[in-house]
Amino acid sequence: GRPPARGRAALATMAIQFLLLMNKQGKVRLSKWYALHSQKDRARIVRDVSSQVLYRNARMCNFLEWKDKKLVFRRYASLYFVLCVDKDDNELLGLEIIHRYCVVLDLYFGSVCELDIVFNFEQAYLMLDEFIIAGELQETSLRVMIKSMENADSSEKAEILERSIS
Repeated sequence: GRPPARGRAALATMAIQFLLLMNKQGKVRLSKWYALHSQKDRARIVRDVSSQVLYRNARMCNFLEWKDKKLVFRRYASLYFVLCVDKDDNELLGLEIIHRYCVVLDLYFGSVCELDIVFNFEQAYLMLDEFIIAGELQETSLRVMIKSMENADSSEKAEILERSIS
């Protein structure tokens, strides 16, 4: 079931600055920015964050203080999921957001891998947009997110079919 209303409200107040998915070599496979940054700043941030996260010992903590923010990250297979949040935000909530996004990717793709993200980035972004809007958690139900993806897929197939007929 869903968390009580008080819990949902607490989840929604986390201020996410950006989310990055990168491989072990530091190549960004998905990035979503919820705070305004120029392209130059984004490239600098990605370089800085990847150097902080990628070369960290696996036994070390998954939270880093970074500038006036906090980085929460987790490695799943060959992908690093990195979330930047405000310094005062709950790190465990950040880890749960990463885990929930990874679970929904797994459910949709059937054991997601880096190539799923590369070749189906539209679906990965669509799932993320179902989950997080404007840097705030919107939907926590896996069932609702998967149903939304199925609806989007069926709409896309109907459009393709309609174009091929006419």
